[in-house]
Amino acid sequence: MSAYESASHYFQTAAGVMDLSPNMQKLLLTPEREVKVQVAMKMDNGDIATFVGFRMQHNSARGPMKGGLRFHHEVDADEVLALASLMTWKTAVVDIPYGGAKGGISVDPRSLSGNELELMTRKFVDELQDVIGPDKDIPAPDMGTNAQVMAWIVNQYEKFHGFNPAIVTGKPLELHGADGREEATGRGVGLLTEALLGKFDRTASESTIAIQGFGNVGSWAADYLHSAGARVVAISDISGAFYDSKGIHIPAAIAYVREHGTLKGFETEKMITNEELLELEVDVLIPAALGGVLTKENAGNVRASYIVEAANGPVDPEADDILQSKEIIVLPDILANAGGVTVSYFEWVQNQQYFKWDLDRTRNELSKKLTAAFDKMWSIATEKHISLRSAAYLIGIGRVGRATVLAGI
Repeated sequence: MSAYESASHYFQTAAGVMDLSPNMQKLLLTPEREVKVQVAMKMDNGDIATFVGFRMQHNSARGPMKGGLRFHHEVDADEVLALASLMTWKTAVVDIPYGGAKGGISVDPRSLSGNELELMTRKFVDELQDVIGPDKDIPAPDMGTNAQVMAWIVNQYEKFHGFNPAIVTGKPLELHGADGREEATGRGVGLLTEALLGKFDRTASESTIAIQGFGNVGSWAADYLHSAGARVVAISDISGAFYDSKGIHIPAAIAYVREHGTLKGFETEKMITNEELLELEVDVLIPAALGGVLTKENAGNVRASYIVEAANGPVDPEADDILQSKEIIVLPDILANAGGVTVSYFEWVQNQQYFKWDLDRTRNELSKKLTAAFDKMWSIATEKHISLRSAAYLIGIGRVGRATVLAGI
């Protein structure tokens, strides 16, 4: 099943519960615009390289479209469209005035020099500058991009349109970024993990955690939960998975990665595979790497009581059915990792108002937004006896659908 088919499957499941008409389903699923561009440039060695870039603009019924830009060799139109639709429902679930978009370039950024990466980014902006904007479509960092890439985007966009800090979020603080944006997605994962455990009269300090992926999201989530007293027994990255039954000292692991680039060589009780990490007997499993890691082949081996989807689409629909049959509670990605887009919204608001918040305000507002969304999702799931995923989609689809009808077609 392709990425877009998986995203559509969850939409259609919720639409069936809502008794949404076929015409409305088609309207809400169909993207407003699909952009595919050629990014041609001269490499450092003089060769001409051509990269393919995408920007999928899914829905603007509730406001300007919002979504990350990823530089990754597996980026394709299907994946980007799936993620754009996911953003539509995600922004609606946390009730911020955005629609959904997503973009990227099919490239391994590690294969480029710093100069080549900057030139490619600027060429990409040249191709997109007329279809993005602070009130149209606001990109943000995603896999393979970061605050530096966002800085180049701002600078290149402003060559066409003048001072416009709100064109992207996730910028460096020196270029009007928001305090707390870097930590936001991972912190949100931690906050919502605590909220989920609380519904079962558990606390983080009583729980064991395994986290697949130790990039920006996984490391911040691990840091938050470690600080809350949780025993994080396993973490992983491209160098493998690291296990310690007594709990890994997360600040030491983060410092190690800052110094060495990966976890390779980090000392723990033992090394395990990423696949074994997914099957550990822990209270909470947090997939925070790529999508599609839990499938029908391995879902039956999952022994966690709760799964918190820090990555986008880590559980495919067939695996989701298996997990439900095992009564494993899944906190869906459209809420679990919404901390990033929520603080991106706060950054955009600050840029539009030319007024900067402090870190405490950002964290407090993030907690309020995510807690309100979680409580509403939980209430609907309990009332209708449906999964948390279906409940979250009901909220998102309902808000987007009502906005579409009220505005008129």
